[in-house]
Amino acid sequence: MRKIAVLDQNTIDKIAAGEVVERPSSVVKELVENAIDAGATAVTVEITDGGKKLIRITDNGAGMEADQIPLAFLRHATSKIEKVEDLEHIASLGFRGEALSSIAAVSQVELITKTPSAVSGSRYIIEGGVEHSLEELGAPDGTTFLVRNLFYNTPARSKFLKADMTEANYIHTLMEQLALSHPEISFKYIQNKQVKLHTSGNYSVKDVIYSVYGRDIAKALLDVEVENSFMKITGFVGKPVIARGNRSFENYYINGRYVKNNIITKAIENAYRGFLMQHKFPFVSLRMEMEGNDLDVNVHPAKREVRFAREQEVYDVIFEAVRNALTRREMIPKVSVGPDVKQPCEQTSVVKSSQVPEPFENKRREQLYGSRKEALPPQKISKPAFSKGEEELFSGTLREKQKEDEQKLQKELQIQKESPKLEQEILTESNVPAEPAETEYLKEEQQELPADTEVLREPAPAEEPVQKELTPVETAFEEREPVKQEEPKQLELFEEKLLAPESRSRIQLIGQIFDTYWLVQFEDNFYIIDQHAAHEKVYYERLVKQFREHSIDSQYLNPPLIVSLSMQEEEILKSNQEYFRQFGFEIEHFGGREYCISAVPSDLYGFTEEELFLEMLDRLEADNSKDALDVVASRIATMACKAAVKGNHIMSEQEAEKLIDELLTLENPYHCPHGRPTIIAMTKTELEKKFKRIV
Repeated sequence: MRKIAVLDQNTIDKIAAGEVVERPSSVVKELVENAIDAGATAVTVEITDGGKKLIRITDNGAGMEADQIPLAFLRHATSKIEKVEDLEHIASLGFRGEALSSIAAVSQVELITKTPSAVSGSRYIIEGGVEHSLEELGAPDGTTFLVRNLFYNTPARSKFLKADMTEANYIHTLMEQLALSHPEISFKYIQNKQVKLHTSGNYSVKDVIYSVYGRDIAKALLDVEVENSFMKITGFVGKPVIARGNRSFENYYINGRYVKNNIITKAIENAYRGFLMQHKFPFVSLRMEMEGNDLDVNVHPAKREVRFAREQEVYDVIFEAVRNALTRREMIPKVSVGPDVKQPCEQTSVVKSSQVPEPFENKRREQLYGSRKEALPPQKISKPAFSKGEEELFSGTLREKQKEDEQKLQKELQIQKESPKLEQEILTESNVPAEPAETEYLKEEQQELPADTEVLREPAPAEEPVQKELTPVETAFEEREPVKQEEPKQLELFEEKLLAPESRSRIQLIGQIFDTYWLVQFEDNFYIIDQHAAHEKVYYERLVKQFREHSIDSQYLNPPLIVSLSMQEEEILKSNQEYFRQFGFEIEHFGGREYCISAVPSDLYGFTEEELFLEMLDRLEADNSKDALDVVASRIATMACKAAVKGNHIMSEQEAEKLIDELLTLENPYHCPHGRPTIIAMTKTELEKKFKRIV
């Protein structure tokens, strides 16, 4: 037998580093969190070759004093806490004091730092845990870390790293999470000299979401804001239309820290139940604030896992917050007939990322050189009179009529050219000399107005002096300007909702098409209802209500069912005997690890006796769920689907009216139990665009 040996410090440091530094993204996470704790308002992260060769992290935080620098790289040395009692009130992202020593043990680290009060900065070099130099150096306020050749002294760890692009993607995802959790900080991420992410740091989470995920996600968000005695939740949840096939879009943060927790995940996904298709997951970005004594973040060195002192209360608050955000607005998907013909994009000036100073450099540049704003030269935007699609559409005699109208409008414009008001407006709009501006503006109007557009004019009152008639160009100009200022209305923001009891009397049932879909008109919106999905939803809610309200009856088995359980299953059964009894089971110990089931619920919802029992055990083991509906929800949904009226089935108008009336009473009438939409909408404006009544 080998003798016990005390490991040397170098081996200890490398083993300990393996718990903190898994890959380059771990280095970025720890150092950026330190920058945030230091009060930085701008952080720049630059990597080369996936972070394997170089990681540079620069911030404008508080910096470090020269005599404190060597201490920071000692194991379990930290400025965040001083004693064990401080763990109950952790307000910082880092606190374990392991990050810098772990990073220095497996890489070559260069540190440049300066405090605002110091005259000069310091430069510190440490490689493989061994100090090389500490010298005085001129530097800006803040801290810069240069981490080179990660795992250069541990080849066994280095060879298990992924490809450069994969490791870079890990870092990119991390930077997105950090930007979402701290919208007050400007983050800049550079990968192989290319700027991949740059946030403004203007405190707007929605702006960060737009930068990270794009316009389609940003415009499909519902705000969440809840606060109680122990927890505050703010942020956004996505509409069901932007659901994804994995959980990568489920982001939530506790006290500024990105975490993963089964309680939170379950609360969010259960709140979306009925709104999403099966095997789809929502988009959420939620920021939570809690007191330190209500959670434990000291579970894992990576600090990704947290535990709650009041798990059920946390679940309830999150579930209600997300559910209320989804149910307080109509979730009827808005559809269009087809894609519109896209016009050529206007030419815009592009500023190269290399020309943009890093965020924390702006203030320093202003102090040195003063504030300067360079005026961009005016650009002339030229548009063709007709798009390619319009040239093909307006052919033959119709195209000739269009040309005649164009000549007529040009003559009218020439007559009205003496009007100083019109000239001033056109000059202001185009910022070019008068005649070219009029020509360009005419072309724009020709592109947007159909040839046969008539301008309606109200007759002037007899006692009033007759005002000059406006040309189509003037009329269009005056009418278009307010339209540009208006925000496009979203369907869920309508004050009058289709699925509201007070709206029922104004719903006009048009009829049935394809023996499956019902057409409904309400105000300026046109709706299509899937009779099967709608009836399935109504039937499902009816069955769920019966399940919730009625006590569960038992039926006895002859002979009784004998089941064998593992040690873990046996412990779960013993601690939840009352739960099984309320559900209709009668269970007795039969000897060893075998149990006798003498009675089961009278309605098994398609399960066998043993399947239902084991399903309940599995639910309790997985997430400690005691909601009986969780066990049978999918079976109830299947029953509702089989009982609902099918497609290609003719329904009477009276049956359709009754179906709509029942839909009005549901909390979530927008999706069937399996997540398919029950109703879709189209606006009158969309239809008129397709028929070229408006543009």
